[in-house]
This record gives sequence, structure tokens and C-alpha cells, in this order.
Amino acid sequence: MRRFVVAVFLGVALLAGPPVVAQQKLSSTNTKARNLFDKAQGQAKNREFAKAIETLTILNEKFPSLGEPFLVKGSLLKAMGDTRAAFVAYQKGLTLIPFDPARSLDYFTLGELAMSFGEYQVAGESYGRFLKSAPKGHRSIPKAQHQLQNSEFAVKAVANPTGPAPQRVPEPLNTFRYQYFPSITADNRFLLYTARPTAQSDEDLYLSRQNKDGTLGAPQPISAAINTQLNEGAGTISGDGKTLVFASCDRPGSVGNCDLFISRRTGNNWSKPRNLGKLVNSTAWDSQPSLSADGRTLYFTSDRRGGQGLEDIYMTMLQADGNWSPARNLGTPINTAGKDMAPFIHASGTTLYYVTDGLIGMGGLDVYKCSLSGQKWSEPVNLGYPLNTNENEASLFIASDNSRGYCSRTRPAEPGIPERDRPVELFSFDVPKTVRSRETSTYTQGRVFDANTKKPLKADVQLYDVQTNELVQYVTSDPLDGDYTVVLNEGRHYAMYASADGYLLKSLSFDYSDKHTFDPLTLDLYLDPLRAGRTMVLNNLFFETNEYKLKPTSRTELNRLIGFMQQYKDVQVEIAGHTDDVGAEADNEKLSLNRARSVYEYLSANGVSSTRIRFRGYGENKPLVPNDSEASRQQNRRIEFRIL
Repeated sequence: MRRFVVAVFLGVALLAGPPVVAQQKLSSTNTKARNLFDKAQGQAKNREFAKAIETLTILNEKFPSLGEPFLVKGSLLKAMGDTRAAFVAYQKGLTLIPFDPARSLDYFTLGELAMSFGEYQVAGESYGRFLKSAPKGHRSIPKAQHQLQNSEFAVKAVANPTGPAPQRVPEPLNTFRYQYFPSITADNRFLLYTARPTAQSDEDLYLSRQNKDGTLGAPQPISAAINTQLNEGAGTISGDGKTLVFASCDRPGSVGNCDLFISRRTGNNWSKPRNLGKLVNSTAWDSQPSLSADGRTLYFTSDRRGGQGLEDIYMTMLQADGNWSPARNLGTPINTAGKDMAPFIHASGTTLYYVTDGLIGMGGLDVYKCSLSGQKWSEPVNLGYPLNTNENEASLFIASDNSRGYCSRTRPAEPGIPERDRPVELFSFDVPKTVRSRETSTYTQGRVFDANTKKPLKADVQLYDVQTNELVQYVTSDPLDGDYTVVLNEGRHYAMYASADGYLLKSLSFDYSDKHTFDPLTLDLYLDPLRAGRTMVLNNLFFETNEYKLKPTSRTELNRLIGFMQQYKDVQVEIAGHTDDVGAEADNEKLSLNRARSVYEYLSANGVSSTRIRFRGYGENKPLVPNDSEASRQQNRRIEFRIL
């Protein structure tokens, strides 16, 4: 049997094999009714199911007060795939028959059917009757108890929606029969998703590019290097659009039946996909990946042995040597004894969304979110109605700025279309406040150039949280066009560095700690070749006003300087202090000297030979710009790092 990279959980799984109908007794002495009932059961036993349903329909019409014929008819319709008609028949039949402990399985069946169609009141009543009548120790009791809680939760959720219902994404998207698992770059320029033109088609990855007016353009196959005659899908793309991880089944060199593969984009070309290897993939099914914004942390779904449930969520991280760490089960509270699937890590890196049927929800697979604090995930929170419904939810994506969300949904049932063949489409929605990631993100992007030649440059672009001294983003600019994108979270203060072999370090500061203007930035970076006389401004050294003692938030910059000096062991530098023109000139010169001295002392005390460093205070004598505004004076208050 051909296996798709996306587990088939978008539809309602209530289909069974060939009908097996237990012989039932009719609660009527009417001869004509008994004859019709016996005839229908005989037809069912002889596998003449359509004729049996036809006979039962006649019996329903002639003797509408008899419940048993409706139940037999319902069991046949359910097993043949007409679950809507089966629900109607079961509900009618059990309404006509007084409560009877012998009917416990019928109550359970009606509960399951009612849940699948969002008839939560009926479902709750039916599960309650099952639990009241089921023999002690019956194997369906735990599920009925869980579903009873689900139905009670769902009634309240529908009565208190969290926001508007998702709307179908207009053309030129949704032109295939099946499309699912959307993933978007941080700047919203590219939408990646999996699609199948027909039920018989293989899965492929498609990209839709944003038009100038903000709409999404016609989807195009991502690359001939990616899509093959095999199944490729459930893809995820990094925030800068340069790293792609996707699942593929039965691909040459696979570890299991479906594995995760990685490809990187240079210019407009994607590299040959590479299997992530045995530390990440297993001999089982591995799929549904989600990359962090910088492409260095990966979450995915696996049904490998040793998990907590049927499917679990795992994570792996890219190491300094270029290899991925051994996949680690996320454990509780995220993974449950049920199905835990389709993870999506928000661009902020602090909120994880995923689907599970192991927690109380709307029945089936619901979407939940949890937040990361330190190394600990919070308890999952159900996203409520209408993002969760009676259907099995598939996947969800929230844009970096928390404004727009995307999901995939199964189209409502159509006459003559089996449940498993219902089309799947992409939907979008305005993100309600309760659904948003804990942190809103924006981005800065641009290109990196050689300051002399003005040619694009491949460089490492790293982003640190200066409060924690934690590396939170690490991307590489494109070697052909120099472009880069990094994601920034609201409420944080960042130090950003661009570096390349043979070039002076570039230091930048982004302070969003007071939540002022938080819009995307376009910022081209020019790196100076490492030559005598070249200077860089140290933008992430911090002092109190009129003080020279370095604040703790300066340690990120200081440690980067130490790393720079260790990398280029022959370099000698001058630490130069500068001030604005406020205050007495002598005081400014002394302050600038002492601030430069503080940097010198930190470096020399932490492994950099004092013979390679000198320091000097220039006071207000070398302004970068005229001291005619506070913004200009702030530029002039600086520490510089000059190559001697």
C-alpha cells in the first residue's frame, strides 16, 4: 500500500469493512412487519446490502414507530460509508426504543456518529447512556468517558467562539483537489504547501509568491531537484526562505518508510536533498516537520517505538559541526497517550502549535498551543471554536507578526463522494488575540556586501538577546546575492553581528524592549576588509549616564570582541572612546578615556594580551555627525575598535 508523507487524518475515520449485522428481534407482533424485518436481515446475511436497506426503508415507512429497523439500517449505512444517513437512522431508532442496557453498543455508536458531525448534545447523551449500561470493564468505557468530556467542552466552545471562522483562500490557490500543510517565510513573500491534483497523484511541494499588491500568485512546483514521482510533502521553510525540510517516502537512501530530507537554496536553485540521517530519522514514519525561523531547530512527528502514544512530537537541533543532534521526544505536557502531530513553531520560537486527540477538545484532532519559558513548555491550551471543529484538524500556521493565520480543511461532504475522497483546501483567518503567539515578531532583511567592491558577500549573521547573552538567531547570507533575513521579537533588546573571514566585524543594536515602533526593517550591511586603519563602532556596549563602568548587558559585545581577537591573533587594535559635546570638554575627555579603559581591562583580563591593545579617549573632538539633535548626539557617544 502506497504511503503518503501526510498521515490521512483530515477526514472523519468512521468507515468499516463489509457489514456484519447481528440478528435482532423486532418488538412487534405484526406479521407483515416481522416478515419485512426477517427479509431485510436475510438480505444482509447474503451480502445484498442495498436490497436490505431498501427493504428496511419500506419497513420504516409502513411502521414508523418501530426502532429496531432503523438501527439495523443504520449499521448497514455506517459500514457502507454513508455516515450521515447512518447517524439519522441510529438517532431515530434509539429515540423510539426505551432505555435498554442491552443497547449499550448502539448508544456508543450513536455517540461516535454524533461527535463526527458536531452534534455534541446528542453525543453527550449517548455516551452517558453507554456508560450507564456498559458491562463493568468494557474496553470502550475509557473512550466514552473521554468523549463525554469532549462533548461537554465542545458545547461550551461553540457557544463562545474565539473569533471569525477561517475563509477559503481564493484563486489562484486551491486549484488542486488536495492542498495542505502551509508554511510561510517571515516576510510573507513565499507560501509553501503540499498538493495533489487528484486522489491518484503523488504529493509534491509548491510555492506561491506574494505579488506587489500583497496577494498570492499562482503556485509553481518548488524545484525539479525536490519533486519526483515519489511523494514529497509536509514541507517547512525557514524564515529567510533558504532552508527546506520535507518528508518523502521510499526515497533512495531512506532510513524508514518516510524520512525527513533537507535542501538549501542558493540564489534561485535548491540543492540536492539530503537525508537527515539516523540520528533524526527512524525505521518508522517520520514526517510533518516545522523549522524555527533561523532553520536551526526542527520539530517533527514520528510513530517510532518508545514514544508516549501512537504518534509523538520530537525535536532536533543543528550543531556547530553541521550535524543534527539525536531526535528527542518532547515528552509531557505536549505528548500524550493519543496522536500528537503536525507541530508548528512560531517565528518567535516561544510558541508551539500542534494537533492532538489525547486532550479534552472538540473530538478527534484539535489544535493546541503552548509556550516555552526557559526549557519548560506550558500546559497546552485548546484554541477553541471555530479553529477547532468536529472535523480532525490538520495543520496551522501563524504569520510572524501574529496578524494572519493559515490552515487546511476538508471540504464538507458531497453526495456520492466517499469520506476519504473529500477535497482538502487552504483557509486563512485573522488571528484572534487568544490564539496569537506569546511574542509578536518582525524581521530585518537586506544584503551583505564587501564595502570596497560592493559585491555580495556570504556572511554569518547572528542575533543575541543582550539580557540573557543567548544566541537566538543564526543565518547565513546568500553567497550569490548577499540577502539575509532575521526575525526579531517584540519586547527584546538584540545585538546583531555580521561576520565573514577576512573582514571586520559589524555590530548593530535593535532595542524593542519598550515596545516602540516595531515594523520590518530593510538594512544592507557593508563589511570592511580586515586592514590597518579600518574601524568599527561597538554598538552594544552600555554605560550609565556619565559613568564608565560597563553594564552587564555589554558582555555579548565584549565576548564577541574576544572571539575576534582569538581568531585573528596578529591583529592589534585601539579602543577609542568618544562623547557628544554636552558638558565640559575636559570632563568629556576623561569620561571617554575611562570608558575605553573599561573595555581594555575586560579584554586583557579575559585572555587577550595587553600588548595587542591600547586605549585612548577623544572626548568630543571627533564627532561622526553634528551635535544638533539628541539622535545625533547619541551617535557621537560611542566606543570604536580600530585596527592598527
